[in-house]
Amino acid sequence: MRQIYNFNTKWGFSKEALEAPTTMPERWNWVNIPHTWNNIDGQDGGNDLYRGTAFYAKELEKMDLPKADRYFLEIQGANSSAILYVNGKKLANHDGGYSTWRVDITDALEDKNLFVFEVDNSQNDRVYPQNADFTFYGGIYRDLNIIAVSESHFDLEYYGTPGIKVTPEVIGKDAKVEVEVFVKNEKETQKLVYTLKDAEGNVVAEKETPASETVASFEIENVHLWHGKKDPYLYTAEVCLKDEEEVLDNVSARFGCRTFEIHPENGFILNGEEYPLRGVSRHQDRWGIGNALLKEHHDEDMDLICELGATTIRLAHYQHDQYFYDLCDERGMVVWAEIPYISTHMPNGRENTISQMKELVVQNYNHPSIIVWGLSNEITMHGDSDEDLRENHVILNDLVHEMDKTRLTTMACVSMCSMDDPYVQIPDTVSYNHYFGWYGGDTSQNGPWFDEFHAKYPNIPIGCSEYGCEALNWHTSDPQQGDYTEEYQAYYHEELIKQLYTRKYMWATHVWNMFDFGADSRNEGGENGQNHKGLITFDRKYKKDSFYAYKAWLSDEPFVHICGKRYVDRVEETTKVTVYSNQPEVELFANGVSLGKQTCPEHFFYFEVPNAGETTLVAVAGDCKDESFIRKVEVFNEEYRLKEKGAILNWFDVTAPEGYYSLNSKIEDIVKSEEGATVFKEVMVSAMGSMMGGNSEKFDMAPMMKMLGSFTVLRLTSLLGATNVTLTKEQLLDMNEKLNAIPVVE
Repeated sequence: MRQIYNFNTKWGFSKEALEAPTTMPERWNWVNIPHTWNNIDGQDGGNDLYRGTAFYAKELEKMDLPKADRYFLEIQGANSSAILYVNGKKLANHDGGYSTWRVDITDALEDKNLFVFEVDNSQNDRVYPQNADFTFYGGIYRDLNIIAVSESHFDLEYYGTPGIKVTPEVIGKDAKVEVEVFVKNEKETQKLVYTLKDAEGNVVAEKETPASETVASFEIENVHLWHGKKDPYLYTAEVCLKDEEEVLDNVSARFGCRTFEIHPENGFILNGEEYPLRGVSRHQDRWGIGNALLKEHHDEDMDLICELGATTIRLAHYQHDQYFYDLCDERGMVVWAEIPYISTHMPNGRENTISQMKELVVQNYNHPSIIVWGLSNEITMHGDSDEDLRENHVILNDLVHEMDKTRLTTMACVSMCSMDDPYVQIPDTVSYNHYFGWYGGDTSQNGPWFDEFHAKYPNIPIGCSEYGCEALNWHTSDPQQGDYTEEYQAYYHEELIKQLYTRKYMWATHVWNMFDFGADSRNEGGENGQNHKGLITFDRKYKKDSFYAYKAWLSDEPFVHICGKRYVDRVEETTKVTVYSNQPEVELFANGVSLGKQTCPEHFFYFEVPNAGETTLVAVAGDCKDESFIRKVEVFNEEYRLKEKGAILNWFDVTAPEGYYSLNSKIEDIVKSEEGATVFKEVMVSAMGSMMGGNSEKFDMAPMMKMLGSFTVLRLTSLLGATNVTLTKEQLLDMNEKLNAIPVVE
């Protein structure tokens, strides 16, 4: 019978070793799995995290293992490529850092054994991801197990399969359930015992077949549907492989019975009911921990997402831990699952996209929470697609439909990608990543852009897969685009909520991001090495005001929240205080005096508060209460103002003669001049050569201008690091000198 031996503890670790050892090293560092070597240097900025090879080594006595016929080593996540050696012999290698893979180690075992992993997260042109706005943490960061089984057992090797595949189909009030298992080395004397159980453990159907009959069908009368957060009801399929009465192996899978449709006009429909998908995206990493998470970290993330009131999660940009998909099933989250085919199409990476997609689908097929498989994310960073890229997407799209006929495909398009690009129409549904109001443009452009797409392509379901802006502990009473204040982030999300949540046709919207996350190449906002678009900080300790804006719209749990608690010192005589609540009426008190009651169906309440001396604010909404404090000061508190650290150039370092262009000029103004456009394009093509192969023909200014035209050149350069595109100080000064010679075109 199957037994699982956890293999996590006391591994020797070295980044200095040059090759796999053949004896246990004496002076390596001891680590436990999960482990990453980039938990510090992958989050501190500078784009200097160690990307290379490291080794793990561990000894094991065979006598310590459960007695069995065969042994499989299970690796749930090693980023991004890994080679396994047992007793000096190379047994297997794997490319792709986010999925489970297993190796039959039986024939390599001796009485005393040395296991060595060579793990590599160095840059290459064949394994995704290679270029993206998040840290590629190296290491064995998910569990290691040795699975001991009989000679006859359920398959463990096919793309990390769980060995069981459950396909429910709802028909009226009942459900047909097909259970398929994959048996290795079965014999004529063996049999399979199938059992379906409800959530309470009651048997609702069972069947016995010869071991050669690996597909069994069942009917569940008056089926209890899995209905998202309202009722995430789960059944369990159990299959036992027996020889007479001896149990040789068993597998089980929870499943949910549900129907869904993604309608181009009515959005997402679950079990015949309109069920708006409004939620968040999640990166898995944490401050000081990286991607080496424990179960309690996943639990906390799910609790926070549920507190927000989200109905959907986009699990970006890779396969997440199986435990988190289980939580999504249990808590009723509707999930977008995807592979890390991201930012830059690599012709040599096609096979890797295929293998990672196979692993994603095979390993996650049984999760009722998943409704779409994501093909790619922002893969046309340069603004258009080419034949090889489109062919890669067609292959993936066809593959998914062949492997899973119960779900749909989707992808996330970068903002600059034309809605007329033929690759946009490859998947069943599509979403766009738009940042109007942050990276460029204005918040008011978001909703109308989707209206334009919907009018032009009324039969294509459209969603918003990313939108957001960054906020740190900076504050102001006059929030402006690009200031990184908590107040601007709150304003931005208020505007986006009002635009996106009222457009019924949008099949899903996902905030980018639920949590701040590691992006070591980032150099902005005053705290390098992170993307700060999260509604919650990287350490999960502080919920930014924008978190409560979403809670007001999405959660049924009564609450009231006063914004700006970290913004105490204020200079103005009368200050604006914003309150969020999902209650119909809010009353605000200042030092015990009522400033009036307000009602607002949009859940955002704005009060003008006299600011003199010290003021205690209390907001009351029904039975809910929240308190805050402000203080009148004569001079603005400079602790609230962003001071860029480590910038290549600051605006005051740039010469800007009157009547001529400079790095402080807006891009949309520079390109009005033919000469200015040439200078700008030359520099950008050179800088982005790594992304576009240095091919200037691929650099299309039009889509870029729509999003980034309102940026100054200097602000744009501060963001390029997020895509591993860098410009030196010398390049910038040279560009500024050339721009200084070009008269402004009025």
